[in-house]
Amino acid sequence: MSQTATPARAHTAPLAPASAFSLSSLMTRLTGTTTGSWRGVLGPAAFWVPLAIMLVAGLLRFWNLDHPGKIIFDETYYVKDAWSYLHFGYEREWPKDIDKAFAEGTATPMDKPEYVVHPPLGKWIITLGMLVFGTESGLGWRAGSALMGTLAVLFVTLAAQRLFRSVPLAAVAGIFMAVDGQQIVLSRTGILDISYGALVALCFYLVLVDRDWGRRRLAQKVASAAQAGGGVPSKAFMSWGPWVALRPWRIALGISLGALCSIKWSGLAFVGVFGLLIVWWDCQARRTAGIQHWLAAGAVRDGLPGFVQLVPVALVTYVATWTGWFLNPGAYGHGLTAKATGWVTNIPEPLRDLWNYHSTAYTFHQGLTSPHPAASNPWTWLFAGRPVLFQYDTSESHGVPCDAGQSCIQVMTELPNPVLWWAGTAALLVVLWAFLAKRDWRALALLAGIVAGYVPWLFFPYRTMFIFYTTGYQPFMVLAVVYALSLLALPRGASATRIKVGTAVILGFTALVVVVSWWFWPVWTGQTITPEMYRMRIWFPSWG
Repeated sequence: MSQTATPARAHTAPLAPASAFSLSSLMTRLTGTTTGSWRGVLGPAAFWVPLAIMLVAGLLRFWNLDHPGKIIFDETYYVKDAWSYLHFGYEREWPKDIDKAFAEGTATPMDKPEYVVHPPLGKWIITLGMLVFGTESGLGWRAGSALMGTLAVLFVTLAAQRLFRSVPLAAVAGIFMAVDGQQIVLSRTGILDISYGALVALCFYLVLVDRDWGRRRLAQKVASAAQAGGGVPSKAFMSWGPWVALRPWRIALGISLGALCSIKWSGLAFVGVFGLLIVWWDCQARRTAGIQHWLAAGAVRDGLPGFVQLVPVALVTYVATWTGWFLNPGAYGHGLTAKATGWVTNIPEPLRDLWNYHSTAYTFHQGLTSPHPAASNPWTWLFAGRPVLFQYDTSESHGVPCDAGQSCIQVMTELPNPVLWWAGTAALLVVLWAFLAKRDWRALALLAGIVAGYVPWLFFPYRTMFIFYTTGYQPFMVLAVVYALSLLALPRGASATRIKVGTAVILGFTALVVVVSWWFWPVWTGQTITPEMYRMRIWFPSWG
């Protein structure tokens, strides 16, 4: 396993001015390679290794996906909403206690709209699976989640390649995501959270791609100015540096962030945190390039165009995902502001109605404090304190097949791989140390994801919350584990013997994670087991 590649540090001896501003020198300082591209350095494995890991992840998620053949946990909300989307374009209200009939294909909604408090995109993804595989089995209403869970593995693997500049380390990150229990269970359930996690991973990947693209472009512009000035840019040019305004990957990031917010509103935290992160990186790039007023120039010449390409694009994308609601006047919320007066009448009524809808939904989320046996405090998430039991069927009550005279159960518990999860929590300390002591940009990137995905929940201690909300920061925990392993097992400048030992440590830990996943596989996928086998996997009372 190769060591982690990082951008080259500045030369110990000062460069001659003309050499310092050559394209190859600028590319090396800003990107770590003389060409600014890492794909050629990583080789063809950078293409086929992520695809191979994605294929394995897909097999784990799509295998026997229609089991259990009934509605489980919060599928009772989102799957029926998705069915309504498929047939009517908006959510309709359903009769009470109709889950069994729905699974049998005999249920239909009532002829009135349903009030829901989550935006539509996650449910449209579930609808896509129904469109392809039908609505009569779990395969149809879970295929969208399985697809997004598979893509989440791909996005994390690609992000790891950008972050660590190493195909083997990226493969380790992809394997961790592929075999984790929370990822597997949520990918095999028709709810929103796995789609949310997949979009978070995509957004992070685009943040890293935009970082590389922007630094290459900055190097090219500064080098061009130097060439025009006889080898050295003018002082006026280097005072603020060039504009790097139109950035296609930043627009793609804005679209992805808007889509993320249309799955869950907690995506707004990523809009703010990732927005600040990319502007800070732009400022640092200008500083590395030798620009005098690097902070002000980064804020103005990168930050302002970045804001335009990020926030309005995200907003337009978000509103566009409500197209089904706009096209169906019978959907809930239409007409509620028809009697409005004053300046708001200058706003088209559908937009007023949509704003009113969001206002009431926000109030609902703020006051969501109803007790639930599976609810958990965010502080317990760091230790996988209380996973959610999605299914617990017995031979006596639910007809689970079993040999005569025995008792059998089928369980689906949304328990993360405990070894990986606990290592992720410990790795956060390593990441924090690396940022404070080494100012490593990779550590800052991981901390930004943790802050956006985890910290906001700490401000709502009385709200009803569940551990699967951690899908927003789980990719960063996985990457933190790989980052910590690379620092501890493969330090910079290590000898060949140390590299062999470090590689063995990483491979050994990876094997341990896979074995632990194999052990918990029956209670992640609802396999038929005995109560004794289940108790062997419940290591703590709060897991049961």
